[in-house]
Amino acid sequence: MPQFAYRALNASGRQVRGKLSANNESDLFQQLQAAGMMLVDSRAVKEKKIAFGGGLAARDKIQFFVHLEQLQAAGVPLIDSLTDVRDSADTPRLRDLTANIINDVSGGMPLSEAFNKHPKVFGEMYSALIAAGEESGKLTESFGHLVKHVTWEDALHTRIKKAARYPLVVLVVITGMLMFMMGFVVPGIVEFLKANGQELPPITVALIVTSNFVVNYWWAILATPIVFAAAIYGLVTSSDKIRYAFSCLSLRLPVMGPLITKLAISRFAHFFAVMFQSGVPILQCLETAQRVVSNVCLEESMKVVRQQVQNGEPLSQAMRNSGQFPSLVCRMVKIGEDSGNLGGIMGNVTSFYDKDVDEAIDAMIGMIEPAMTVISGVIMAWIVIGVMGPIYDSLSKLG
Repeated sequence: MPQFAYRALNASGRQVRGKLSANNESDLFQQLQAAGMMLVDSRAVKEKKIAFGGGLAARDKIQFFVHLEQLQAAGVPLIDSLTDVRDSADTPRLRDLTANIINDVSGGMPLSEAFNKHPKVFGEMYSALIAAGEESGKLTESFGHLVKHVTWEDALHTRIKKAARYPLVVLVVITGMLMFMMGFVVPGIVEFLKANGQELPPITVALIVTSNFVVNYWWAILATPIVFAAAIYGLVTSSDKIRYAFSCLSLRLPVMGPLITKLAISRFAHFFAVMFQSGVPILQCLETAQRVVSNVCLEESMKVVRQQVQNGEPLSQAMRNSGQFPSLVCRMVKIGEDSGNLGGIMGNVTSFYDKDVDEAIDAMIGMIEPAMTVISGVIMAWIVIGVMGPIYDSLSKLG
């Protein structure tokens, strides 16, 4: 179905822009009219498999599923519920996305398949949960699970940004301070020292050499991290074997390794718990959950877990055999299997590792602060000693 970029007027006379899939301009006109808008002009755009900029903000997703959950719980028909969500949408992206879903559902397509047409907005888990809700007649519960999932996922992304942002900011500040001192402050003082014609100590000579390197090759210093990161990315994406080896190596890093593992286990347990509690078969839960760990080494281990479960092995034993899950997690899963509350136990695992991840991030930041302070202090001491030593000697000779 072709996509049209449109400009319309809403009921208040305000101009609205967006994109909608429609059979033709007449169909577009009718869709906008049903949404309470008057078409001004439109143009066909190149059809893309994935529309709407590749995603929705977490706030929009939460609003979307909360409205659907409440309307379905009140007994409002699905099409009417989606129409109400579309009309109350705060952003053009959410409104246009909902309009496309309405068109698909009105044409007889199941809601899960309509969601599946937008995989960058709604991942595989969304359509699986909704399909389970459609089959069991508990669509309201599926929407409730999705609200909890989006809220959890947004909190997880905040944790990851927190873990990456602070070290990066501190590193940039330290690098900027070093570049400024070596590029502007030190050269001026060095000229004074050279003018005196006195012999300079080794620490001052090293400072001068470093300063000259910064002045002459500052571009290389700034480009090196970018080139290094690009080289690593190129190697990782060029070969599956290199990507696998790099993923396994990242799990063995002193501080980041345990943090990556905890994040992966938290994501795995959360996705599994949400899907299992919604009635999705266990093998499908494992298949979907293994794709969200964002580490190839762990993903391969979870494929082995799924294969063993498919062959009749209990989930707890399969996880223990993989060697990637802590014994605490395996014991908790065993308790869930014995008690018949596997989904609830996996939810507890998620809560435990969420707290553990927060503590690990705070501990890492707590380590970075004194480490960066020491590095800054050493650099400043080097500059002060390298500069003030010869000046003090020069003043002593004058005295």
